[in-house]
Amino acid sequence: MERTRIAKVEDVKLVRRGEQVEGTLHLTPHHLIFCHTPPESLFNTNGSTEPKSQPRELWITYPIIQMCTLRPAPLASRVPSSIRLRCRDFTFVCFCFTDDKKARDVYDSIKAWTCKLGKVEKLYAFTYQPQTPEKDFNGWDFYNARREWKRLGISEKDSDRGWRISKINADYTAGLSTLLPVPSAISDNTLNYAGRYRSRVRLPVLTYLHPVNNCSITRSSQPLVGVRGNRSIQDEKLLLAIFSTSHSTSSYNDTTSIPRSQQSPNSSASASPPGGAHPTVPDPETLEDQMISRTGGNEVSDGPKIYGAQQHNLIVDARPTVNALAMQAVGLGSENMDNYRFATKAYLGIDNIHVMRDSLNKVFDALKESDITPLAPNREALARSGWLKHIAGILDGAALIARQVALQHSHVLIHCSDGWDRTSQLSAMGQLCLDPFYRTLEGYITLVEKDWLSFGHMFHHRSGFLSSEKWFSVENERIGGTNDSHTPRTSLGNSGSAGHAIENAFLSAKGFFNKDNNSRESFVDSDGELQSYDQSPPSKKASSGSGGSNKNRDPQDKSTTKVKETSPVFHQFLDATYQLLYHYPTRFEFNERFLRRLLYHLYSCQYGTFLYNSEKERVESRVSDKTRSVWDYFLSRREQFLNDQYDATIDDNVRGSERLILPVTGEVRWWSEVFGRTDAEMNGLGLAAPPLGSAASARRERSGERGVRKAETRYQDDGGVPTSVLTGVETAEQAVGAVPPVKSSSPGLSNGTRSGGVGNKLAAGVAGLGIGKGKGKGKSPADLEREMEVEMQ
Repeated sequence: MERTRIAKVEDVKLVRRGEQVEGTLHLTPHHLIFCHTPPESLFNTNGSTEPKSQPRELWITYPIIQMCTLRPAPLASRVPSSIRLRCRDFTFVCFCFTDDKKARDVYDSIKAWTCKLGKVEKLYAFTYQPQTPEKDFNGWDFYNARREWKRLGISEKDSDRGWRISKINADYTAGLSTLLPVPSAISDNTLNYAGRYRSRVRLPVLTYLHPVNNCSITRSSQPLVGVRGNRSIQDEKLLLAIFSTSHSTSSYNDTTSIPRSQQSPNSSASASPPGGAHPTVPDPETLEDQMISRTGGNEVSDGPKIYGAQQHNLIVDARPTVNALAMQAVGLGSENMDNYRFATKAYLGIDNIHVMRDSLNKVFDALKESDITPLAPNREALARSGWLKHIAGILDGAALIARQVALQHSHVLIHCSDGWDRTSQLSAMGQLCLDPFYRTLEGYITLVEKDWLSFGHMFHHRSGFLSSEKWFSVENERIGGTNDSHTPRTSLGNSGSAGHAIENAFLSAKGFFNKDNNSRESFVDSDGELQSYDQSPPSKKASSGSGGSNKNRDPQDKSTTKVKETSPVFHQFLDATYQLLYHYPTRFEFNERFLRRLLYHLYSCQYGTFLYNSEKERVESRVSDKTRSVWDYFLSRREQFLNDQYDATIDDNVRGSERLILPVTGEVRWWSEVFGRTDAEMNGLGLAAPPLGSAASARRERSGERGVRKAETRYQDDGGVPTSVLTGVETAEQAVGAVPPVKSSSPGLSNGTRSGGVGNKLAAGVAGLGIGKGKGKGKSPADLEREMEVEMQ
């Protein structure tokens, strides 16, 4: 309790959604607890008096606080002092105090318990003790990597399917799991050299193997190409072996070879209109497939298209092309396809962690008055956030990967920069589309364990569990421009906030959360790849610190959140999952509440599952011995998270029961429940959809009707033509779209176009698909150069 200046404050008024209740605020080492008793009824029919209800409590765990602002009472004013909290689960509350000193003591106590802990081991997870029945479960033993690989047909004793399990990473050199599925034809010595060619030694390894056609999804980090065009024979050999583990001569009568129009109600493979017919805007999904197949060097015959007849093995670079080019200037980059002639590369144009963080902060800004007013959110501000566009981009990329594996019978390698953010999103979402097992409760837990935890998504850095002093502010001190070292400076763009000083305590709240805390000190494309997350030697830490005052501090107390490294990457994955769940309500065993509670416990720090960045850190910290697993919570309450409309039937010959499902990227919608709002408030009046799990929702899936406002759908150009997340396609012979130029001895190479003859052949497809539009449209070379400078900062 040494951090608590005040443990209990009475006569505190809680304001939430415009409603006020009075009660007592308690401050414990891990929670804020507000207790209040609803007003008593006068008399019942029998003449006795009794409370309407039992006392109620609101618990707020400290790590879930995203922003805390103190507004002291102005001098000679009757306006009470207040503290406003903005939480990561989109809870917005305002506490009003009659005593200004108590308000400051509460603010200082919250700040001490939130951003001055210094190390992960002081979080709630290390003291939490569950009750029955939760304490009878052990979620740490739930996921078994060997069991999951065996389910996919891979074992240490059987290599008939072309894969084996390597233990080359037993010392966690690559920051991955100790068990790495790799091609049987590749030795550990080759893997050792291939890993040196990939950023942070994250070499290409298997994450999913299709049970029908034996095609794979593998993932890695970016290669170390650099401006000199470095190459690795071992890396090329590894990728060739991965793409050779199956053959395109498999039977075309397999159920997965059925055209998309028969496989899914949402994935039409519409043919070109007959001669003389009025041309229509082609489906972007169809164009994506056409672009990849045409640049794959295979001539498209005039006959009917047979899915799976030819492989178009794909390297997916999730980054915008300009970002990949920027990384090449610092020794990183993307594959030179002259050295990978057996594959096609696609750029997806998914923005980096900084853009995603900014987008979510704009959503917060649109909802920030949720504590003091019952009014609906600012719909224009929601649209300007770009959040739905980013979710649609992730879904579009996942659909492209799923179609390549299931319909084109092709292999896919996914990477972004370091392979732990966008790569995890695309890989996991692609598998969610492909495999019904991952749409069960146990399967989804397995997917999170495998593609997020075992593959080293940096939960600690991205989630900011130890908070930051930048997220705390005192309102009048910000307005007055104080130089108090304990008060964060007001960011540029908020100079007009001084005008709020004369407004009412409630009506002036618009200036409370406008402080821009999004550091752009490292606005590189990387998901942080130019910063070392490894433990540096003490001498280096001292030289790179903020000042000499840190030299005598305990190293255990140095850990804090770097705001520029936080990003809602896992949140976006859950939101994208919700989009699939909404459009396919009978295909998921779990319900929407499961996703919402999983997002809450990501930030609650009540469990140890998400507290570290890698499996190595979890093992070294012995987190499984010191904390409980988050899966204990869900498995002990399993019935609360089951979907009543779930249909486990899988039959590729029955419409609506296929193994494969594809996202409806044209109808991405707001996940209203997670934002604490009604569907009508977030998605539009009169267009609210039936609740998930209802009979009407099931009928909507079967009939293919959507009835949802296309709020902010697929990328569109100025003419309203739907475009794609795909920004460029490249092979050794040709390139289409915004593709970075590479060194090549091939004649005719200019501005990323490898073959002059390909222009006429693909012009119509490029125009309809919108490749390269949006991000670079209408920009001069000077503008593009400035963008690269930002990426290279």
